[in-house]
Amino acid sequence: MTTVAIRPAETESAAEAAALAAALLRNRAYMRPWEPRREEAYYTPEAQAGRLADGARRWFAVDGDTLVGGITLTGIVLGPFRSGSLGYWVDAEYAGRGLATALVREACRAAAEEIGLHRVEASTVLHNHASQRVLAKCGFERVGTAPRYLHIDGDWRDHHLFQRILHDDPPPGFGAAGPDAT
Repeated sequence: MTTVAIRPAETESAAEAAALAAALLRNRAYMRPWEPRREEAYYTPEAQAGRLADGARRWFAVDGDTLVGGITLTGIVLGPFRSGSLGYWVDAEYAGRGLATALVREACRAAAEEIGLHRVEASTVLHNHASQRVLAKCGFERVGTAPRYLHIDGDWRDHHLFQRILHDDPPPGFGAAGPDAT
């Protein structure tokens, strides 16, 4: 394996959308147990261009010009909650090499330092032990199990829910003592 770099997604790049579509199509069978079933159009550069422009924060793992993994931070809520949800994938040829762990660590770093989030959450189907190990290595704790949480691979699947508290600083504008402090 050559050197893999992690970088922010280029949200307005047609080449990035094409590379993402190619990576997802290349890994379609491999990711099937962990993903919703998708229409054929999902695997096109046009569909991926739409996803890249949806306002989520994304980082990609790249080996040269080839996308070999990605992580998305969605559902970002600021104010007193300051939270977001992670989803990630790694190319079948790069699995088991620590790439998912590196992606999760980078997203958590950016969530805390660049976005100012307090916590990040993630979920896995019950039998995705590899992803659960990644989350544990990155400081996530399991906080529960949600029955029929997401429609994955053609059925409503139970998921383990995880969170990582990134820091305990007060949100900007909320102060440590609260609004009623004198």
